[in-house]
Amino acid sequence: MTLPGGFTRRDVLMKIGILFNAIIAAILAVPIVRYLLSPVARERKGGYESWIPLGDLDQFPSGQTRLATYRNPVANPTDGDTADIPCWVRNVDGQTYQVFAINCAHLGCPVRWFQQSSLFMCPCHGGVYYQDGSRASGPPERGLFEYHYRIENGKLLIDAGEMPTPGHPIASNIVTEIRPCV
Repeated sequence: MTLPGGFTRRDVLMKIGILFNAIIAAILAVPIVRYLLSPVARERKGGYESWIPLGDLDQFPSGQTRLATYRNPVANPTDGDTADIPCWVRNVDGQTYQVFAINCAHLGCPVRWFQQSSLFMCPCHGGVYYQDGSRASGPPERGLFEYHYRIENGKLLIDAGEMPTPGHPIASNIVTEIRPCV
């Protein structure tokens, strides 16, 4: 059957099919293009470069390890209490500190500090860490992740914009030196 203008029914249905395919392709292309261009179009949040206060120095007595909490600098308003991140603060000698991520280096379970044995222990798979964060036993292949810190105006601050991970420059299997980040 030929329609006016020299088109057959097959031609009209083909053009309608191509039109629908083009519409669907455009709809699918929008999120893909946004994803690919997002690093260029989106500005990095200022929280990535943040130094977060953990508290006054007198909250962390010399020779003790205490639990501290800070607010994630890149949290969204809808994050609620999940944006509060705990960490372990060890006051080595009154002037030198170590701040450890609470997560086990094996599978990320939260480690607990046991003052009696001076050990961090992971309840999930039995990972054990010495008080300096180095690996003592169990399945973890490395020590606890450690934050950079600095002291300003009697407050202990940590560089919390990026979680320390194995690729992070301060992440190593052996703690060789304890020093503040300047």
